[in-house]
Amino acid sequence: MTGGLQIIGLDEVIAKRNGSVDPAKFPSEVFELLSIPAFDSGLPQITVGAEIRSTKQVVQEGDVLLSKIVPHIRRAWVVKPTTNHRLIASGEWIVFRDSRFEPGYLRHLLTADRFHRQFMQTVSGIGGSLLRARPAEVAKIKVVLPPKKDQRRIAAILDKADSLRRKRQDAIRLADEFLRAVFIDMFGDPETNPKSFDKGTIRDLVSSANYGTSEKASEQIGQFPILRMNNITYKGGWDFSSLKYVDLDEASAHKYLAQKGDLLFNRTNSKELVGKTAVYMRDEPMAIAGYLVRVRMNEHGNSHYVSGYLNSKHGKRTLEARAKSIVGMANINAQEMQDIPLLLPPIDLQDKYAGIVDAVQKRLKKHHAFGREADAINAALSEKFFGYIGEKVEELC
Repeated sequence: MTGGLQIIGLDEVIAKRNGSVDPAKFPSEVFELLSIPAFDSGLPQITVGAEIRSTKQVVQEGDVLLSKIVPHIRRAWVVKPTTNHRLIASGEWIVFRDSRFEPGYLRHLLTADRFHRQFMQTVSGIGGSLLRARPAEVAKIKVVLPPKKDQRRIAAILDKADSLRRKRQDAIRLADEFLRAVFIDMFGDPETNPKSFDKGTIRDLVSSANYGTSEKASEQIGQFPILRMNNITYKGGWDFSSLKYVDLDEASAHKYLAQKGDLLFNRTNSKELVGKTAVYMRDEPMAIAGYLVRVRMNEHGNSHYVSGYLNSKHGKRTLEARAKSIVGMANINAQEMQDIPLLLPPIDLQDKYAGIVDAVQKRLKKHHAFGREADAINAALSEKFFGYIGEKVEELC
């Protein structure tokens, strides 16, 4: 111990015997499911066992969950029950449990820059965005354990800074809920087709569907930024905070650049995340990586309508049912994506929906700018606390 600080190995903190459950064996039981997709809403999914397709971890109040998937690393979640139902979490979380840590402090510690740099040294996989942290290696990381009163003080200050980011997330969540409601109001439930639209497949609305480039990307140098699977959010938005760069000749540029209005589809990812879809709406072109499909519509289709469907609850269930598992990952290729059935409303109605989406996204731009400022404030405060503590321990050890 040094000045009230202890150095703790995470092997003492990672939950080793938290158990598991196959919810499908309890089809009518209601569970609280903390999944990677649910993280952005800040609330677990309340759902029956019959709707949950794989074995999950059993977690408990006060646990801290850290995502081990590279596109979603730096997501930490304190388990706080919202119902009396059983608490379960997907296998993409590493579960931390130790009464010596205040959960709020531990959450901030696990997302701080100092810890993140060590955490990223533990990842492995088949490359790129399919990397995952290895819990056995994460367990070797040493962290700082201050007295409980100091943990509470640090957590309280960082929580206040974090609240600025949550306001931005709330605005995005409300916009997403609004657009989902607009989609159902304009096109009806895809399952029951109450408006009696013609039925078909995505292929009926597509003029071309192409895979992205396999060219190796650079962290800093290249002619074009390249979009990867981590740049598309689960709910159909964009995250441009982590970009790489690539050079393309004239012929390759024609094949591999995304233009404004293109629909991009994530063909390979984890079972929960495969099929992420968003419409690219920037004026400047960007390259697309090989795990994405660039889809362009014909005169009968609008990319915002197709994206709205694939991001709807019905669309997500369809994607999960059609995904094929390969070596721990899931895949839906370009042909299989185009074979997905959907309703074929008139193009003028699709265009009207696209206009509403565009108006909402323009209103959200100021929230994104505000969010970047909030991120900078939070990062500075986090480095002040965890950087200073770490430096002092290193000096005195």
